[in-house]
Amino acid sequence: MTKAIVKKLLSIILTLFFVSALIFFVFQIIPGNPAEIILGTEADPAQVLALEKELGLDRPIFERYIEWIIGLFRLDMGMSLKYQMPVANLFLKKLPVTLYLTFYSLVLSLLIAIPLSIQITLKSDKWYSSIITAITQLGISIPSFWLAFLLIYVFAVKLDIFPTLSYNIMAGSFVQKLKNFFLPSLAIAIPNIATIIRYMQAAILDEINKDYVRTARMKGLTLKEILYKHVLKNALIPVITVIGMSLTSSVGGSLIVENVFSLPGVGSLIVSSISSRDFPLIQSVVVAVAFLVIFINFVIDILYGIIDPRIRGGR
Repeated sequence: MTKAIVKKLLSIILTLFFVSALIFFVFQIIPGNPAEIILGTEADPAQVLALEKELGLDRPIFERYIEWIIGLFRLDMGMSLKYQMPVANLFLKKLPVTLYLTFYSLVLSLLIAIPLSIQITLKSDKWYSSIITAITQLGISIPSFWLAFLLIYVFAVKLDIFPTLSYNIMAGSFVQKLKNFFLPSLAIAIPNIATIIRYMQAAILDEINKDYVRTARMKGLTLKEILYKHVLKNALIPVITVIGMSLTSSVGGSLIVENVFSLPGVGSLIVSSISSRDFPLIQSVVVAVAFLVIFINFVIDILYGIIDPRIRGGR
């Protein structure tokens, strides 16, 4: 297990180097001079050259990349051209909203998907099981941003149950925060719910067809008893990977949904930096988000090895 963790860590380091290099060099070839962005298009050429030298833009690109990487390891993500403050401070200020939204949507996904998976497996002959199955197919195909607009229109505009925009989303009591985050979290959760239900239903059906279930049925146990005592525990093991995928997709979904709901998170920061061509902010924040996603996958992979001895032994 220790060797597997070390190999995974080395793989993460190589992946981060590749991602950081790709992001850095892509932003270097994009048209636009940071010095001109700061000074304005009508700035004196001499002033532009002086600022380029001050920012280090006159140095070779590989030298700037190495300096940027060293800065990232020291948690120095550079200075934002638009806000004129450290990128790390901006990122850490916006991160809580994105993390809260991500994990809230994951909790919603699990609270809804797991009971529904069990219900439609136990009651596969009921009419509502077919409806739930059809809805899951639809849920996978609908993008989060469209769901966000739909939820706002129905629950905020028409029914007036939830707020339409929640810029001060972290303010108020815990209950108020849950209310503020509910619609954006649900918009992210719905596709994940559909995915988890599909995989979990398949895992449960696969377990039900195994010999130990047939033996338990012959001993007089009901399907419900077998499901809760034995099947569910085994069926959840392969679903952990899907839950990990849902968590990483929730990170990506939150970046999009934040802009629909005008939430002050990392997603809105990225869009703002793109519109203002704030290259140091864009490239550093994108690398930070990539690291977050890779780290989540690493944790899920380790947990999967701990929970399933067969996987741990194989490693």
